[in-house]
Amino acid sequence: MNDILIILLGTSILYVFSVSRLEAYVKTLALQGILLFLLVIMDIKEINWLNITFLIFETLILKGIIIPYFLLTVIRRNEISREIDPYISQFYSILIGSIIFIFGFLAAFWASRLDAGIKPLYFGISIVMIIASLFLIINRKRIITHILCYMILENGIFLLSLSVANEMPMLVNLGVLLDLFVGIFLFAIFFNKIQEMYDGNKIDVLTELKD
Repeated sequence: MNDILIILLGTSILYVFSVSRLEAYVKTLALQGILLFLLVIMDIKEINWLNITFLIFETLILKGIIIPYFLLTVIRRNEISREIDPYISQFYSILIGSIIFIFGFLAAFWASRLDAGIKPLYFGISIVMIIASLFLIINRKRIITHILCYMILENGIFLLSLSVANEMPMLVNLGVLLDLFVGIFLFAIFFNKIQEMYDGNKIDVLTELKD
């Protein structure tokens, strides 16, 4: 069952490469939050209600509901429908995404040959999510898309922590969660201010900022 959830996470990355509608990005983020919630619940070996409550809040409530809803509200308020004019065309983006996916499976194969307590498939897909999100940040022009890809990057880091540790340290998770929340909040404020000052929401408008 865990392997199916991991493959669904990887498939969601390929889906992001193939779409341009920003609402589809947000729905994919919500799906990833739900999948991560199911993964951490299935990986729990000891019942610790404090840890379980924290994980439910971090993955299902925050990643799966609150942040996607918040970003969806920002998108609709600013009447942004889709990503336009990426630096690399969609066809080549999908091709690059497929190459990244293959690299992830090679990384999983490499991890499986190490006797280091690493979960190979978790590790491979987490590498895919991290590299893919960085590529999307570089390739996309809209500021809001960068925020969404930052979320995918954080999900990849979260999955990477699952792949290399049997028990996730609570303080580390809390720090990541706080960093994520503050980052998304500041990004949204920044985006709204840029939208008010400039008639556009592409990353190119940042070159017009002056002291």
